[in-house]
Amino acid sequence: MPIVRLIEGPVGAGKSTFSGSLVTDTNGVHIALDEWFARLFSSDRPEGDFIPWYIARKERLLELIWTHSKTILNSGADVILELGLIQRQQRMDFCRQVISEGYALVMYELDAPREVRRARVHDRNLNRGATFSMVVPDHIFEIASNMWEPSDEFERDEYAIEYVSSTVGDE
Repeated sequence: MPIVRLIEGPVGAGKSTFSGSLVTDTNGVHIALDEWFARLFSSDRPEGDFIPWYIARKERLLELIWTHSKTILNSGADVILELGLIQRQQRMDFCRQVISEGYALVMYELDAPREVRRARVHDRNLNRGATFSMVVPDHIFEIASNMWEPSDEFERDEYAIEYVSSTVGDE
């Protein structure tokens, strides 16, 4: 049975690098919301407070990615989803949807110290390597880091979570 492999964690935790290793190990299909978002919407990003603009587009993109993921799953392949579900309730809602639609789910939660993550993001912004999708300015890094909610006992009771400490590599 194909598996939804959900990769979550704060900005710079190593999600993209870890996802790449899962692609190799599982022959799954990696879908990163940030990559899709950057290609579809970056040129339309407004100046100033873009958070409401971002949230509306992210919600639509999550729906599209899930629809596409089901096609991949139904073909027999795993999907490796990197969706940026940094707040617990949105993440739990998504996981419940996956399970209620009859798909197997494993969530991988990555983390690293904030200083390590900040350095990775600065390096990625500068060098634009393999895991680069878009520039993450310092203030957005701080906002997103402060919004990150790690899993709790309720999530652990509902579905499988594997914890990954990432202290080497880029996200």
